[in-house]
Amino acid sequence: MARFNQVTIVGLGLIGGSLGMALRRRRLARRVVGLSRTASTARRAKARGAVDLGTTDPARAVRDADLVVLAGPVDSVVPQARRLARLMRPGAVLTDVGSTKRRIVAGLEGALLRRVAFIGAHPLAGSEQRGIAAARAELFDGAVCIVTATPKTDRRALRQVVRLWKPLVRRVVVMDPARHDRWLAAVSHLPHLIAFCLMESLEDGARAIAPRSFLDATRVAKSDPDLWDDILLTNREAVLAAMSRFERRWTAARRLLQRRNPRALQRFLRHAQALRRQLQDR
Repeated sequence: MARFNQVTIVGLGLIGGSLGMALRRRRLARRVVGLSRTASTARRAKARGAVDLGTTDPARAVRDADLVVLAGPVDSVVPQARRLARLMRPGAVLTDVGSTKRRIVAGLEGALLRRVAFIGAHPLAGSEQRGIAAARAELFDGAVCIVTATPKTDRRALRQVVRLWKPLVRRVVVMDPARHDRWLAAVSHLPHLIAFCLMESLEDGARAIAPRSFLDATRVAKSDPDLWDDILLTNREAVLAAMSRFERRWTAARRLLQRRNPRALQRFLRHAQALRRQLQDR
């Protein structure tokens, strides 16, 4: 049974296209509409089964929507939401899928027309690929989706966004935007930056013999820099704090090597190994 009459997805790339496919596969919306800047992307999204209707007309895309999902780069969310809210019907809900939350929520919560509520969300799924060609209906299977809430959050709208994601992911977690940004800095933003730095530190000749372990560790360095500079700068304070924590452990490892202390080094490695084994592989 459909949970929504119409869901509109703004931005038909990897995440937006995959969301449309997942909604249609599970029949969670009677109609999925996609808004794209280009007619060719809108056509490809329809051909791939991501939307029932693809359009480049913002008013046509959002005027009948129960829920509008902004699936563009993080720096586009606030201005785009402010433009689209004026075209949406009373009682409709705006949400997003951005990798940073604090600035977006602060810029939108309570700042839109009273008839439209905004809820920040972030499905922890994706890949180094982008575009509608990379979209797939199973992208969110087994994932966690974080939905943000503050004392100002519209509770009805919060329930609507949780209702959107609950059938699509393994677990929905509600938390405040600042905690989201701190935790994502540690588990996503810093690892991406480390992967980029590993590639920058590699001697040219060593690339020819890079083993699978190195390729696995640096896979996300293939991610689009045009997206990641926005993410890192938007979450700059939390990323810098995560870098400082990492640098302390890096410095500790350096000292153990300098002192040639095998027992202490083994304790260091075993502790990290135990922590990793506590994580569920996905």
